[in-house]
Amino acid sequence: MARPAVAEIDLDSIRANFRLAASLAPDSNTLAVVKADAYGHGATRVAHSLADQTKAFAVASIEEAVALRQAGIRHPILLLEGFFEAGELDVIAREGFWTAVHSAEQLDQIELASVSMPLTVWLKVDTGMHRLGFSPDRAVAAYQRLQSLPQVGRVVVMSHLANADLVASRGISVASQIERLPAAFRAPGVETSVANSAGLLDHEPARRTWQRPGIMLYGASPLEQDNGHSRQLQAAMTLKSRVIATRWVEPGEQVGYGARFVATRRCRIGTVAMGYADGYPRQAIEGTPVLVDGKRTSLAGRVSMDMLTVDLTDLPETGTGSDVELWGKHLSANEVAACCDTIAYHLFTGVTQRVPRVYRGD
Repeated sequence: MARPAVAEIDLDSIRANFRLAASLAPDSNTLAVVKADAYGHGATRVAHSLADQTKAFAVASIEEAVALRQAGIRHPILLLEGFFEAGELDVIAREGFWTAVHSAEQLDQIELASVSMPLTVWLKVDTGMHRLGFSPDRAVAAYQRLQSLPQVGRVVVMSHLANADLVASRGISVASQIERLPAAFRAPGVETSVANSAGLLDHEPARRTWQRPGIMLYGASPLEQDNGHSRQLQAAMTLKSRVIATRWVEPGEQVGYGARFVATRRCRIGTVAMGYADGYPRQAIEGTPVLVDGKRTSLAGRVSMDMLTVDLTDLPETGTGSDVELWGKHLSANEVAACCDTIAYHLFTGVTQRVPRVYRGD
């Protein structure tokens, strides 16, 4: 009998979320971001499920792109962090990958390279995120230089939004970031890409030639406050397990490590086959919601490596063998993440490989 911890992945929901993303910018192009193993959902399976809907995919690195090629994905694949060594350029050209360029060093390396096919380059402009990219006052010269190189066939201008998820502007606003794009990049014929998931869901001016949805494809909203678009998202990952034991605990007795939970009444505790070695956050606080047989209860005690415990006192019909949903279709990953001082991205990408992915809607 297999351990009952599984991550159920609904590919139909991922497809529906992509259709929503594309519908928000119907006159432009929408690629699918499948970096970090498709945010923990399985990049190969997700990419195949979206192959008939998207024109391109995006990943973080060449290793992720090569893995998709080897799995039979023939679409263009954008390397969001670009290349790390000049030696990668031959593979990028040969495989038809697209590469971000964010530094003068990368420009120099392209100019010195001998490639089999002209490159498609996504020039990154730093409009306020301050991680990667050319400053706006240097970006136009970089764009012109790229266009002049025989090694480059096409240039797309990209930037990344820092605060598109926020209700009130803390730090730089989306409007300010867009205004920082040089006027030359707003001219007809220049391909641009600004909108991530939050930009696509909540900022119409950020929708440009190319959109780059990531987290929204997997059914979690990045927005601080949901809107009519984000409420249409469908959860794609349901993290599930079962109750494997129950016991009564008397008042004053502890449950789990560290005596974090001490019973204030006689209570019935269920032990669930799920722990931090599976990717469930150890920092989950007391009271973090859990569904048992579809009914809401909460953690009781600290999460351990392979197990966690929940309070079943008020759910007398539950017991050993009861189904447990840790997050998913009926329990928002965002709600669970808030109890763990993290975000849904972290929950999804943190589910470890010892948890089997079971696919639906294949």
